[in-house]
Amino acid sequence: MKVILINGSPREKGCTFTALLEIANTLNKQNIETEILQIGNQPIQDCIGCNQCLKKGNCYFLDDCIHDWLEKVKSADGFIFGTPVYFAHPSGRILSALDRLFYAGLKYFEHKPAAVIACARRGGTTATLDTISKYLGIAQMPIISSTYWNMVHGNTPKEIKQDLEGMQTMRNVAYNMAWILKCIEVGKQSGIIVPQNEVSQRTNFIR
Repeated sequence: MKVILINGSPREKGCTFTALLEIANTLNKQNIETEILQIGNQPIQDCIGCNQCLKKGNCYFLDDCIHDWLEKVKSADGFIFGTPVYFAHPSGRILSALDRLFYAGLKYFEHKPAAVIACARRGGTTATLDTISKYLGIAQMPIISSTYWNMVHGNTPKEIKQDLEGMQTMRNVAYNMAWILKCIEVGKQSGIIVPQNEVSQRTNFIR
């Protein structure tokens, strides 16, 4: 089993990475493979709704990380999406990435468990969690929670580690993710398959 953790911060080894690393290390102790994907500080294209991905099976734009990430998510069993808080919402970079990943590769996320974590100096965490959780909801992904909302506070990696309850919350996210993944694996072995959803009805409210 493998969990992919996406770092939506431009800082490769910053606060968000520190929180994600705590989750990854805990998952590794549960015999679950992990990989942290760094969005980094290079330009990333927004989704423009061109629908070329529906025809090609991949995003039209090939000059940033999204093309490679779409290949990686195909084989993942679970996901952690991490972001810093900017003006009480997620980083614009992770929203651009998730718009394209979920539009071009929705089927690779469906029914796979996922968690969202937010890192902040002070406020804006709950709005940030709510925003990214919308992606999980439309992809029918079981949402992994913890013993507190999935947030950690600090302005530097050192301060993040000093948030003892926050780091505990991150570890408990990992424990819950490992448990759900193992339950899903047992279900598959018992012949339980994902639901065959109804998809024939689409209603436009303005005619």
